[in-house]
Amino acid sequence: MSGRVKLFVSVFVLFTFEGCAMLEPMQPTKPAQPPTERPKEPLPPSTKPTYNLMGYPPATQEGYIDGCETAKKSKWGFKDLKRYESDGQYRTGWDDGFFICNRKK
Repeated sequence: MSGRVKLFVSVFVLFTFEGCAMLEPMQPTKPAQPPTERPKEPLPPSTKPTYNLMGYPPATQEGYIDGCETAKKSKWGFKDLKRYESDGQYRTGWDDGFFICNRKK
């Protein structure tokens, strides 16, 4: 083996193992809970997400947007717990929005 090949192999092996030594073990993380309160200050209407949900009841549309934005971890993400427990249409929309938008990541 020539000197250049030995040097190349030595450098390659050195950098390969050096990269492995720098890895730290991953710590388990708890899944983030969606916010349960809307922000105190109103968000500008121009930043509000829009979805084509024609044909669905307003409660389902609102739940879908809240669930989808929660999955995207956007500033519009929100889960109205009282409404989620008492309004089946909102709950269905929230669950659908969260599930569908969570898959798109």
